[in-house]
Amino acid sequence: MTRHLDVGRAGEDLAVRFLKKKGYKLLERNHESPFGEIDLIFMDKGTVVFVEVKTRTSEAFGRPSDAVGPAKRKRIARAAKAYLSRKGYEARKARMDVLSVDLSGPEPKIEHLADAFDD
Repeated sequence: MTRHLDVGRAGEDLAVRFLKKKGYKLLERNHESPFGEIDLIFMDKGTVVFVEVKTRTSEAFGRPSDAVGPAKRKRIARAAKAYLSRKGYEARKARMDVLSVDLSGPEPKIEHLADAFDD
């Protein structure tokens, strides 16, 4: 379990640096809600961006973004809605992104899927 947490934390650290370089402002990390955890929450030009980070050390179990199925999307959407309501951000634009971090090679590969949820 510790290895899994270390890999996940490394992926989140890379994701934070990646998105900050793109000009995003970090609002929260590992936000807990009654519906579950949201890995990262950023502000991007007035849009609240909820980011699910998936990190892998191999592609034996598929690409990292493949792990964000319908049930996980629904849970994240519910947690995001609760966050927007609690912060008074209901009128703000919001979107859900998935950031895949592949640590299988000598250099990390990051794939950013903006507005990844179509529902």
